[in-house]
Amino acid sequence: MLVERSGDVKAERPTWSRRLEFILASVGYAVGLGNVWRFPYLCYSSGGGAFMIPYLTMLFLCGIPLLFMEFTIGQYTRLGPVHALAKVCPLLKGVGLATVVISFVLCTYYNVLMSWALYYFFNSFRATLPWQSCNNTWNAVGNCSTGFPGNVSHLQSASQQFFDHRLLEKSSGIEEAGGLRWELFGLLILTWAIVYLCIFKGVKSTGKVVYFTAIFPYFVLFALLINNVQLPGAKNGILYFLTPVWGKLFEVKVWVNAAAQVFNSIGIGFGTMVSMASYNKFNNNILRDTLIVSLTNSFTSILAGFVIFSAIGYMAHIHNLPVDNIATEGPGLVFVVYPEVFSTMPVSQLWAPLFFFMLLCLGLDSQFAMVDVAVTFIMDGFGPKVLCFLKKQEVLVLVVCMVSFLLGIPHITKGGIYVFQLMDHYTAVVSLMFLALFEVLAICWIFGPKRISIMTQRMLGHPPNIYFRLCWLVFSPLLVLCILISSIIQYTPVAYGKYTYPVWAEVVGWGISLVSIVWIPLGAIQEICNNKGSFLERVKTAMTPTLDLDAMDHLPETLKPTNPETEALCTSTA
Repeated sequence: MLVERSGDVKAERPTWSRRLEFILASVGYAVGLGNVWRFPYLCYSSGGGAFMIPYLTMLFLCGIPLLFMEFTIGQYTRLGPVHALAKVCPLLKGVGLATVVISFVLCTYYNVLMSWALYYFFNSFRATLPWQSCNNTWNAVGNCSTGFPGNVSHLQSASQQFFDHRLLEKSSGIEEAGGLRWELFGLLILTWAIVYLCIFKGVKSTGKVVYFTAIFPYFVLFALLINNVQLPGAKNGILYFLTPVWGKLFEVKVWVNAAAQVFNSIGIGFGTMVSMASYNKFNNNILRDTLIVSLTNSFTSILAGFVIFSAIGYMAHIHNLPVDNIATEGPGLVFVVYPEVFSTMPVSQLWAPLFFFMLLCLGLDSQFAMVDVAVTFIMDGFGPKVLCFLKKQEVLVLVVCMVSFLLGIPHITKGGIYVFQLMDHYTAVVSLMFLALFEVLAICWIFGPKRISIMTQRMLGHPPNIYFRLCWLVFSPLLVLCILISSIIQYTPVAYGKYTYPVWAEVVGWGISLVSIVWIPLGAIQEICNNKGSFLERVKTAMTPTLDLDAMDHLPETLKPTNPETEALCTSTA
């Protein structure tokens, strides 16, 4: 917790106990559910092994440089994204607040996925997996298939019906809320309780939890891989995943998909990496950390691809179907296809609980970081005043978790899946690229590579090499701009399967997008109005950083509250 150094307010900001904790927390945030359910499908549909060429190109031209940039800003300023961006580029200070808003909105519904994972986890301990047969009360027996129905359109697999009719009790559309799913309501409370208990002490508690949540999924992934490659048909699935289709390299969409995957997976633009780096010691080696986090993230995506497609190849062999009839992306992959795989796999009662517990760990790491962004913002801006009322930061974390839980309730109604899809589309797809573009413009072009290099020199003892400076100045901004333009050109309205959303729902979706985007122009207008002089002079002043680049360690790690006015404020409030 940190506020700007001034004569009025001083506070103490915690730091990670060990450098490894920061690395594990960053890896845990970057490596999430998208590595398991999006990358493998994207790889095989975008040219198989050939997709690695655009993917690695975008990783080194966009992902690694921008992650290094965010780590640099966070560690040097020791502030969360809102106050850090306000110092770096006052004109675009709204970008920092926008990243906090988008992370908070995302964390309100991301935990719903964790409640689904818990539901499957608890059901995995039954003697017979409940999604294994069509002999259940929730099955529509007339169109239920114990395997994958292939091209028979009127049939659904037993696992699909478990997901639709048992887990979700899905209604006909977003217009029909249908009441709460009380089991999911209880599990959502449980997931938020787990999140709170893991982060209520800030980085001191999160840093200990990530030793398990960030490392355990790798044991499960390797165990599943060793098991899966021994199954019949696994080789065909892996070959389908890897076989290069060189013609795909000439499609613009493939390169855009690669850039978007790198960008979204590492988590640029959410403010989380800035926030976590702000708890580092001033001279922490963030260049090393950047390479570890980004390369580990990419390695995990490829490893997950082998795990997923070896299992899909096995299912294709069992049901005598082509691999592409089974391959899918998104929640359907981990909550429909993979449960079906477990139902035919030897020792299914072992693998199913392990897999869903792994999903829980992957999701919790990302959730920790997103909740921390909101807490960091409040502590940076209003820390002493908030603590005068709430007394402890633990109470503030509880309040943030409770508000997020309440906002997540619409997603666990019987029509909740439609709300979930609407929120995810307009938050993670539409809003993010706008925020990312303005963040890159603010830091890479207005603040500039020269100033970033000075910050790096102060912290590491040497400036970044020409590779990073070129990426910041040319490649990264242009790539982000291309992704945004392509996303606008290829924009399609939100949909869930064959369901088409009504117009009013799309209007609500755009409203959700604006909740975060609107802070960018509002912040710029407010900054220009507050400055003096002609319009051009005001804009020039607004584009001038207020960050101190002369001090070696401009914000000490421990600042004790010594101002009698602050102590008096707390005493009188109490």
